[in-house]
Amino acid sequence: MIDVKKIQVWGAPDPDMISTAYVERQNLTMRMSMRRFTRLTNGFSKKAENLQRALALHFMYYNFCRKHQTLKTTPAIKAGLTDRIWTLHDLASLPDVMRDSDAA
Repeated sequence: MIDVKKIQVWGAPDPDMISTAYVERQNLTMRMSMRRFTRLTNGFSKKAENLQRALALHFMYYNFCRKHQTLKTTPAIKAGLTDRIWTLHDLASLPDVMRDSDAA
């Protein structure tokens, strides 16, 4: 490699703060949390719809139910999206948006 150029693709980021570290950390967290993203597994998704739902469930749990060490709370509370840590019952009680949108 000879040169690295940082190019704004979307939005208005601060050029000094552009880094792939956040994306790489999220990829690692996803691979470590879900078997379907590890190598040589039998937990893969045979249908794209199943993969999409598994990802949605993972990210909802990660952001609304899981208390993070560095934040001392959930990312959703920190961002002001909710006022409490969700339980797994709360997560399971959500309406099935995909099925509802398919019917429309």
